[in-house]
Amino acid sequence: MTKTKTILLGSTLFLFNACAPTSVPVSEGGYYNHSIYFGVHLTEHNKEGIQDGCTTSKGIYTKKHWLFKHSKEYKNGWFSGRNKCKELLEIDENGDLVL
Repeated sequence: MTKTKTILLGSTLFLFNACAPTSVPVSEGGYYNHSIYFGVHLTEHNKEGIQDGCTTSKGIYTKKHWLFKHSKEYKNGWFSGRNKCKELLEIDENGDLVL
């Protein structure tokens, strides 16, 4: 490989890596639940689903069944909240749920 091609390839890789965001700054806005970032431009049903999904992942089953059946945004939010908030589940030394 010639020196020019190597420099061109290296520069291209650097540009792609430099443009990739590592985290979203708080000043950019977006929706947070339990200090977990879920994104921007979410509908109210998304947010409601995220809240219920997070509560479920913490060990307290919460779901608005009518919305889950009829609102794709709520359903997607519920699964997103449940999956991203899994680490929030706390069990004490007796095996009981910590609320």
